[in-house]
Amino acid sequence: MDLGIAGKWALVCAASKGLGRGCAEALVREGVNVVITARGAETLEATARELRALNAAVTVHAVAGDIATADGRAAALAACPQVDILVNNAGGPPPGDFRDWDRAAWIAAIDANMLTPIELMKATVDKMAERGFGRVVNITSGAVKAPLENLGLSNGARSGLTGFVAGLARQSRLASRNVTINNLLPGFFDTDRIRKTMQAAAEKSGKSVQELTATRAKAIPAQRLGIAGEFGDVCAFLCSAQAGYLTGQNILLDGGAYPGTF
Repeated sequence: MDLGIAGKWALVCAASKGLGRGCAEALVREGVNVVITARGAETLEATARELRALNAAVTVHAVAGDIATADGRAAALAACPQVDILVNNAGGPPPGDFRDWDRAAWIAAIDANMLTPIELMKATVDKMAERGFGRVVNITSGAVKAPLENLGLSNGARSGLTGFVAGLARQSRLASRNVTINNLLPGFFDTDRIRKTMQAAAEKSGKSVQELTATRAKAIPAQRLGIAGEFGDVCAFLCSAQAGYLTGQNILLDGGAYPGTF
């Protein structure tokens, strides 16, 4: 299927690796020019080179910086001639017990996982509406749908973003102008973040990473971890011309792990 977005410009946040990179790769394959951001310049530049090799017809700009800061956002936006597609993404806050978190921990989580996406949408969606095309995909978490007890910072910040998007996506001045805003909720994917989480769990439990990962995979109906590339493909479809009637939704990619009907 031709997704009808070749030649568009996308800003993909936290795209040097993991799910953000999976989204950038899928968009590049569709002929979308991309600006990718991440804090680590070396890894980001390496990813940019590999993205250019995927499709010589597209332009790839790499902007190193912290997207959760005003300067980081300004630099990323300045590098993108126009933002037709915005993929919001940021590393999740650490797990733990809410009794151990002070105000600074909460503010950091909210800044990165709620306020930063809102600021980027504020900077882009009205211009999208003026042009008659816009796609926003917020990478959140399956924990929005089924909260995990040790991910309180993430549960809180991402749920706040979800509630905000539910209202914004339904503004007629956006939806009627072909601007869609959706959230993409990953479950258990094979990423560096999950590997680090499993390594910490292994050290605490005395079990191997392989054993813990296999146990976790068995609890998923698909019997495996997700792959960043397949996550990116779903993101690309949400950004497609064909997805113009899909907005304000929370799309859960978890291999069937969530047990509810709704």
